[in-house]
Amino acid sequence: MSEQYRLQVNGTEHEVADAWLGENLLYVLRERLGLYGSKGACEQGECGSCSVLVGGELVCSCLVLAASAVDQPIVTIEGIGEADGLSDVQQAFVEAGAVQCGFCTPGLVMAAHQLLETTPEPTDLEVREALSGNICRCTGYGRILDAVQRVAVSRSAG
Repeated sequence: MSEQYRLQVNGTEHEVADAWLGENLLYVLRERLGLYGSKGACEQGECGSCSVLVGGELVCSCLVLAASAVDQPIVTIEGIGEADGLSDVQQAFVEAGAVQCGFCTPGLVMAAHQLLETTPEPTDLEVREALSGNICRCTGYGRILDAVQRVAVSRSAG
């Protein structure tokens, strides 16, 4: 039996029609709403490539039922950037060379964004802990850690 509900994604209401209530949020974002930034890799909440914010909390969208996110603001990687370009976190990832194949990048940017919103001047340990739910096979994490610290320093100076 198909259902219909509305999701608030990146500040816009989206109608989700002909949906099965068991669909995960990642599937709905990508296949029903055409928001392809969040990536599906492990489908078990282990890699972080599908991370989004639901009600201000960082979650693996592969583990969240889309219907359970009704009435909660959802922010995807598409909603992080500025109207005229990249967010400071995205720009720092580019400048630090923290983007390799790009598969893990959306989840890492979402985790970094969430960290910096709640902890403006994180320690190295806090950055590592915040990013620990994300797996990257290309960069070795050094450049990723550098990108996050660049944003923290830039925000505290500005």
